[in-house]
Amino acid sequence: MLTSLGVAVIDYDAGNTLSVTRALEKVGARVDLTPDPERVARADAVVLPGVGAFGDCVRKLEERGMEAVCREVYAAGKPFLGVCVGLQVLFEGSEESPDAEGLGILPGKVVRFGAGDLKVPHMGWNQLDVARDHPVLEGLDGEAFYFVHSYYADPSREDDLLGTAEYGATFCAAAGRENLAAVQFHPEKSSRAGLRLYENFLKWARGS
Repeated sequence: MLTSLGVAVIDYDAGNTLSVTRALEKVGARVDLTPDPERVARADAVVLPGVGAFGDCVRKLEERGMEAVCREVYAAGKPFLGVCVGLQVLFEGSEESPDAEGLGILPGKVVRFGAGDLKVPHMGWNQLDVARDHPVLEGLDGEAFYFVHSYYADPSREDDLLGTAEYGATFCAAAGRENLAAVQFHPEKSSRAGLRLYENFLKWARGS
C-alpha cells in the first residue's frame, strides 16, 4: 500500500509546506512535515519545497541543519523531490543571491529571466514539455502547470534537464538525476496534473 511509504516534507520556514503536505496526503502518502533533520534522514522519501529568495532559503536550510541532511538523503539513494525554489537550491548558485552557495548537487546556476516585454515574475499556467523520460513526469508531457518565479535553473549537464517550458524563450522546468527529481512549477497548485505528479513520485519511491 502507498500509505506504508513515509515521506518527509522539510519544514524550514521557506516553503509552501501545508499545501504540499495536503496534496501528498490526498494521493496516499503518509507525510511527516518536520523541522527535524534526524526525522528527514529516517524517512523513506523526501520532498523539499521552497518559496521566496534563493539566499533566504539556503540560509534557513543551513540554520536548521537541513543542508547537510539533503545531501545525505541524496547520497543514500532515497527518492528526493524538489519543488519551486526547492529545485533552485539544488544548484550551485543563483544570480538572485550571488553570495549564497546552493547545495551543488546539480551543476549549474540559476539565472533571471530576460523576457523582453514579458512581465517578470513569470506567473501563470504553462505547458510542460518532457525532455527526458522520468517516472515522476510519466504521462505529463504537454500538461499545464502553475508557475510563479523570476529565476530559473540553467543546468550545466544536458542530461540533468528533465523538462522545459516556454516564457519568452525555452527554460528549465524540471531537472534531476538518479534518485533526484525537481520541478520549477507548483504541483500542489496545478490541479489534476499536479496530483498526478505527486502520485508518480510515490509510485517511483515505492519501487526504489
